[in-house]
Amino acid sequence: MKLNELKKPKGHTFNSKRIGRGIGSGKGKTSGSGHKGQKARSGVAVNGFEGGQMPLFRRLPKFGFTNVGRTNYIELNLEDIQKIIEKNKLSADQTINIELLKKLSIVKKKNNLKLKVLGRGEMSSKNSIECAKISKSAQQKADKSGNNITIN
Repeated sequence: MKLNELKKPKGHTFNSKRIGRGIGSGKGKTSGSGHKGQKARSGVAVNGFEGGQMPLFRRLPKFGFTNVGRTNYIELNLEDIQKIIEKNKLSADQTINIELLKKLSIVKKKNNLKLKVLGRGEMSSKNSIECAKISKSAQQKADKSGNNITIN
């Protein structure tokens, strides 16, 4: 066995290179920063700098608008509500509302959403529904099938 045939043991890690600790360390003198200039100094941030040319983020136009007071709705069709009832075996006396959907992990708990009911499909069960909005077709179908709907 020769010195160049030695292998490091499993799990062994080398110490990180100590910069600025003399010429023999391999990262002495300028500590890998080169000579002078902005990048050789501490606290430099050249992100997005393009050498004096107008940066890309300033060349592109601003657009859009974010409404802070926007209300987010989770939209469920009548057929989706029926599938939820069948899948989770909900009884007819349980009210379908956003709290129940959060409890069943259909809606994420952190989301502050309101429920909007849309009219695709049919609902055969007689559960009452609490929602923030409902479409005209969903209202007509729910009234026809005898579901009690409260808008809050």
